[in-house]
Amino acid sequence: MHELINDLQRKQLIWKGNRESLPSECHSTGFPELDARLGGGFPTSGVIEIQSPQGIGELRLLMPHAQVHARERLLVLINPPGYLCAEYLYSQGIAPSQVLLIYPDSTNHALWAAEQCLKSGSCCSVCLWQENLEIHQAKRLQVASETGHCLHFLFKSVNSDSPSKVFSLPVSLSLTLEPHDSGLTVSITKRKGGFLRDNFVVSMASYWPELTLSAQSTHSRVIPFPVQKQG
Repeated sequence: MHELINDLQRKQLIWKGNRESLPSECHSTGFPELDARLGGGFPTSGVIEIQSPQGIGELRLLMPHAQVHARERLLVLINPPGYLCAEYLYSQGIAPSQVLLIYPDSTNHALWAAEQCLKSGSCCSVCLWQENLEIHQAKRLQVASETGHCLHFLFKSVNSDSPSKVFSLPVSLSLTLEPHDSGLTVSITKRKGGFLRDNFVVSMASYWPELTLSAQSTHSRVIPFPVQKQG
């Protein structure tokens, strides 16, 4: 058993939560509840895995961060499940010219595009919707992210059947999202530098009050992220 564990460590298939200290530099997420749990905000680089059902406002979790950092560098979305609305970007203070949408025709092309964008130095964040990701692919994206000082957000469905179900992917942070009346319920399932597991609510009322349900108005309709479905 000891030899097996050593072999897995050499292949970097075991993540040691106490091996590295928490990142000294970070960017605010724009949500006080999330910043407090993450020690200040998102790291300046690395892979952040986000598992959630589609259409619950998962991309809105990145919008305050993008509002600040997409002014000088590009925000890239690869294989999003819909088409982003330019009017929505304007309303959020993000110039559409600073957003790059990429729809590759294969998984390999999507991973190649993500890696090139990450290490280019021209992007602030790269968002990739990709269900199946192997450990060595996650490592390449992590290295590319550090090279270009760019955050990589990997969006997956909660029920995705991927190698990460067997081995935890080598990512900086892993979050699981669920809908909540006031925004999103966030579970921290993995965090580089510690074994912290936390479950809390991120309120979106200050940014999008029309998306929240109050105790006095439970009949209100929750409006999903403004995209048009493909096809």
